Amino acid sequence: MDALDRVVKPKTKRAKRFLEKREPKLNENTKNAMLIKGGNANLTVTEVLKDIYAVKKPFAVLYKRKNITRPFEDQTTLEFFSKKSDCSLFLFGSHNKKRPNNLIIGRMFDYHVLDMIELGVEKFVSLKDIKNSKCPEGTKPMLIFAGDVFDVNEEYRRLKSLLIDFFRGPTVPSIRLAGLEYVLHFTAVDGKIYMRSYKVLLKKSGCKIPRIELEEMGPSLDLVMRRTHLASDDLYKLSLKQPKGLKPKKKKNISHDVLGTTYGRIHMQKQDLSKLQTRKMKGLKKRPAEKSAEDGVATPKKSKSA
Repeated sequence: MDALDRVVKPKTKRAKRFLEKREPKLNENTKNAMLIKGGNANLTVTEVLKDIYAVKKPFAVLYKRKNITRPFEDQTTLEFFSKKSDCSLFLFGSHNKKRPNNLIIGRMFDYHVLDMIELGVEKFVSLKDIKNSKCPEGTKPMLIFAGDVFDVNEEYRRLKSLLIDFFRGPTVPSIRLAGLEYVLHFTAVDGKIYMRSYKVLLKKSGCKIPRIELEEMGPSLDLVMRRTHLASDDLYKLSLKQPKGLKPKKKKNISHDVLGTTYGRIHMQKQDLSKLQTRKMKGLKKRPAEKSAEDGVATPKKSKSA
């Protein structure tokens, strides 16, 4: 049995807290990514991994040592590292004569490879090559996808979903305008994928809404799709399944109109209004004749005396 598959009982409080963080939750933690360098990675691939790590920090782990593995042939090494570092996303970089400047991006489900897409780097501009100010660490990016092929082709549709998973960052309850300062733009055209990074500059416009300018920040990549390893439809559907606790409960007798106004319907028992307690006023008091008429008893008339 693998050492990571055994039931581990914590011996210290620190180990207990560590294992509790890895337990299944209704609202899962932010997905971490591991960046792995292959056994024959060149300088370009190494710089790409370093720049992606700088973009993903602090939700990333960079392995600096070379790992001789081939993900499309043997996935056990990736699954071992996924359990060890608790990462559900990975980026593997390698280089050889047949597939130069090679990147493999993928994700895990239950510590097993779900999707895996191989991309070739044709052109690369690093963060260091562009001399301007950068966004602070941990900035949540805005993702833009341009190109009809992202919605038409199944492989590109999975790649879009994979890129969203990889770069989306943490889920936040609210957004402030000054925090929208980082843009990742992906364009698919003529069989290539262009990745560009921009910093958002808010300029004065003379009104409340600022004028927006984009300044290229890096990294910049020209990619081409190579091999793919996609999950079956049943496994992909299973990975998207949500627990019952997260599903919103249906509220009965509530409706909404076009303007968003909420209307509620209340069901009540039939009321006997005759027994309703009203305000006692002299003008509303019943006369003796009215009371007897309600009871069904007629009052006898007094005979006049002769």
